[in-house]
Amino acid sequence: MPAFITLPAMLVFPLLMAFAASSDLLTMRISNKLVLLLVGSFLAIALLAGFSLELLGMHVAAAALVLAVSFSFFALGWIGGGDAKLIAATTLWFGFESMLAYLLFASLLGGALTLSLLAVRRWPLPLQLKQVLWIDRLHDSKTGVPYGIALAAAGLLVYPGSLIFQRLVG
Repeated sequence: MPAFITLPAMLVFPLLMAFAASSDLLTMRISNKLVLLLVGSFLAIALLAGFSLELLGMHVAAAALVLAVSFSFFALGWIGGGDAKLIAATTLWFGFESMLAYLLFASLLGGALTLSLLAVRRWPLPLQLKQVLWIDRLHDSKTGVPYGIALAAAGLLVYPGSLIFQRLVG
């Protein structure tokens, strides 16, 4: 694959993960458009990277499995709907080969994020920070945890070892 295609293809996933994390931090939302972009760009890049239909199907199966479990968590109120869709769309990029590493990192980073946020919320927010809407919302104990940050960070940690990345670098 020519370098002028490889480098942009390699950057799509990290850029979308950065957008997911910042969007969740600032708005507590992960848009459906972002999830669709992750899915669509995976399909295009996987084909460019020479994935067979069988391999593509295995990645879809891994994502479907994670989607079923994550939507169960959503139904129980444990995670948000955007998080459930993001974790499945991210798993699509990793397939079964890197799925467990991704889920382990996401769990550890998500736990650390949650504990940190709970600890910070115990202290009063300085007046200057209270005037910043997203910081005030993040500090509010009634607000959830922007778990998309942990999901994105885990994705970025696993991506260099993933099959799709390895195929792109040759």
